[in-house]
Amino acid sequence: MTAIYASFNANEKLPTIFPLIDTHTHFDAPVFDVDREEQIQKAYQRGVRHLVLVGYLQRHFDRLYATKEFINKQVHAIAGQTFEQKEISLHAHIALGLHPFYIDNHTDEHLENMAQMLNDKRPLAIGEIGFDTFTDEMKQPDMVAKQARFFKAQLDMAVSQQLPVMLHIRKAHAEALALLKAHDYDAHELGGVAHSFSGGEQEAKAFVKLGFKLGVTGQVTNPNAKKLRRAIQAAVDTYGIECLVIETDCPDMTPIMCQVSSGSQSALGQSPDDEWGDAPAHDRNVPANLPYVLGSLSELLAVPTETLAEQFWHNSCNALRTDWRYPVQE
Repeated sequence: MTAIYASFNANEKLPTIFPLIDTHTHFDAPVFDVDREEQIQKAYQRGVRHLVLVGYLQRHFDRLYATKEFINKQVHAIAGQTFEQKEISLHAHIALGLHPFYIDNHTDEHLENMAQMLNDKRPLAIGEIGFDTFTDEMKQPDMVAKQARFFKAQLDMAVSQQLPVMLHIRKAHAEALALLKAHDYDAHELGGVAHSFSGGEQEAKAFVKLGFKLGVTGQVTNPNAKKLRRAIQAAVDTYGIECLVIETDCPDMTPIMCQVSSGSQSALGQSPDDEWGDAPAHDRNVPANLPYVLGSLSELLAVPTETLAEQFWHNSCNALRTDWRYPVQE
């Protein structure tokens, strides 16, 4: 089988399709409203069999469940119309969380609402939660203190509900590690993902040592992302390929070979009500781009693509505490 390399053009046909799990998406975002049905079909055709819709604001929690229902309906339609009698399996799952970057928007009432939803509409995981001190404003003591309080509260929920967590850590890896080590959340027992990992080599190994998988996005497809690529290699050298999962984080983190414009549009950091605003659709990342992350890791780690694909499936199941069967190769 042919490996998928970073030099491939996004318009070219991917040489081999493998069953994949997209462990982190924001596929519920309004930027997908115009063509969500089409993107579901493309994702399936590129091998995506499970995708996780990840929360970040309480006001959008209901939208996650509505999107999940829409995907399920579309999958049934695709099975009946496009794939005829052939069995189709593409499942959406939900993580609920209050994102640290939007800490100013979160209230104690939102925490209470989230706790109730965990009981009423049990999700697959809790996330994305954590620490973010990317801007000067986010580094202010009151901001850091509120982030820590919400981080702890949501870790408490994870322990109470026995659910894995998805961590968002940006420019605050030391703070996050210290809090996690002091908390009774045990990722070795409950699972968890350090989503879109962006730290260094020692931090990568530290999170894996705590029991978390490192979530790798389209950033790894950029040869200039040397710090990230070194960190991934260091973690794998120490813990093996069992420490990684892959994700798109769509509509963000578009693989370099899928980028059309020179800009790097991101929803994170905009107004929480903007959510990509009027950004052109071709700048979006989409679930169908997940194989490019797989291919770039195959090249970076010098491991056959088919080996990585199956291992990442099992890694994702381990991180999310599921028992999804690896599909028979079609």
